[in-house]
Amino acid sequence: MWFGRKPSLNHLHIWGCPAYVKKHDIDKLDARLEMCRFIGYPKETLGYYFYHPNEQKVFVARFARFLEIDFALDGTCVHKVELKEESREPHEPEVESNLVDDPVSLPTLTQPPRRSKKINKTSDRYLGIHHALLIGDDMEDPETYTKEMLDINSKKWQEAMKCKMDSMYANQVWPLVDPLEGIVPIGNKWVFKGKNGLDSKVETYKARLVAKGYKQREGIDYEETFSPVAMIKSIRILLAITTYFDYEI
Repeated sequence: MWFGRKPSLNHLHIWGCPAYVKKHDIDKLDARLEMCRFIGYPKETLGYYFYHPNEQKVFVARFARFLEIDFALDGTCVHKVELKEESREPHEPEVESNLVDDPVSLPTLTQPPRRSKKINKTSDRYLGIHHALLIGDDMEDPETYTKEMLDINSKKWQEAMKCKMDSMYANQVWPLVDPLEGIVPIGNKWVFKGKNGLDSKVETYKARLVAKGYKQREGIDYEETFSPVAMIKSIRILLAITTYFDYEI
């Protein structure tokens, strides 16, 4: 090895597999990713060659989410190899003889067809893909705190909860007060969400503390549900008038 260490093979992907590539020019309501096909590597720059089937063009992108697991399990990249049976006919050497004997009928020996002893074994690469898919299907976000405590990644979820609480205390999201007599405070719950990376594995664990707003009672916890909203154009007009007449805001 030139550098004395094992090289990384993370940039190698299955040729022809689908991938989600981020769009360059997008609107607010358009999808941010588009489905393309991986077709190779450029020589002049870092990244990957992708083919856009709808626009029928080839372009280079550095970041994408490759769907190699679905592509391999779909069977489109696996070719079945058929082994042909090989048979050989017996060959008897010809012997020249000047003697004339009575013809003798000899039994014909037929060699049975040879079968290949090669055992078709699934590649370890695809076995790993099957194993990863089974694990990925079982890894779901816990819905409650009780399920979070029983989850295999409970320590990481608890770290996410602690990080969220520290952030709320640092930003003084709420003041701690004593509850009023005869009033039952609205409860809260934790919401957990795991964010996957490009390899479909959970990389980031998120936890959020939310109030149970569905338990509010009209006339006790709230009076009106109207929330005034102003257009940005109206705010700009008011600011322009305030600046022109030198009003105080």
